[in-house]
Amino acid sequence: MSLGDDGFGSGGQGGYGDDRHLTRTRLPEGEVDPYAPQRRGGGRGGRAGRTSSRNLMTVVGVVVLLIAAIAFANRGGGDSGSTGSDSEAGKSPRAEATAPSGVKPVEGKNGGIASGFAHSEQGAQSAAANYAVALGSDAMFQSDSRHEIVNAVYAPDVAAARQGDLDKVYSDQGFLKKIGLDANGKAPRGMTFVSRTNPAGARVVKYENDAASVDVWYSSLFGLAGEGSTTPVAESWYTNTFDLKWAGGDWKVTGFTQKDGPTPVGRDQAASSAKEMSDAVQGFGGFTYAR
Repeated sequence: MSLGDDGFGSGGQGGYGDDRHLTRTRLPEGEVDPYAPQRRGGGRGGRAGRTSSRNLMTVVGVVVLLIAAIAFANRGGGDSGSTGSDSEAGKSPRAEATAPSGVKPVEGKNGGIASGFAHSEQGAQSAAANYAVALGSDAMFQSDSRHEIVNAVYAPDVAAARQGDLDKVYSDQGFLKKIGLDANGKAPRGMTFVSRTNPAGARVVKYENDAASVDVWYSSLFGLAGEGSTTPVAESWYTNTFDLKWAGGDWKVTGFTQKDGPTPVGRDQAASSAKEMSDAVQGFGGFTYAR
């Protein structure tokens, strides 16, 4: 059978016109070759075919650009050198993908907090993220555990002063009553107190051999989970800037500041019940953050 016998020859059937020597490809029933001009109806007009081709090329172009953007965003790695020069030049700190680096996570513990971070930008970011978790935890509301956290996180020459300041804040009766806790920082019977920090990312603002400034962007869950709670668990977003120094073979905090946001738009999701929230907090543990 010749190529012209397949119903795509010239004449009223349309198709590829009079190009009888072109190789034709049969598509499954119901599918159309997107690169071929559309069949002409009534022997006239090709506008629909040209429009379809333009639309197809537009879609292809958008897909190609999208794939290129995704590939660029997921490159990861790159130069891990100091970003201090960028900051000093008035530029924003460059973002670095939180991709696996091949460096083993820290294994040490100091008061239940990760320790033994690498003497590098990556190590400084890991330290800052883990310290944000510790300083934002419900353990800060208990005297003994708070003292352990402060001694583990802060530089020795800063810890004593910070200890006194934090004791005043966390023992303030007005503050504790406002958030629904008793004088000892305990939740009422049948309630679960929630104070948890969830880092979303970190970046180096400035780095020198033995000093670093690191931003940690995180969400915070805070409140009382339980039936009848007047302070239900709510989510907030903050960025902490930690000043760190290399002391005793590890990164330690010398000070930090906090600001609101960046805050994403909340999705239209129904809030979980008090029991579901309480069960989740008690059942899901935290992470050791490392890059």
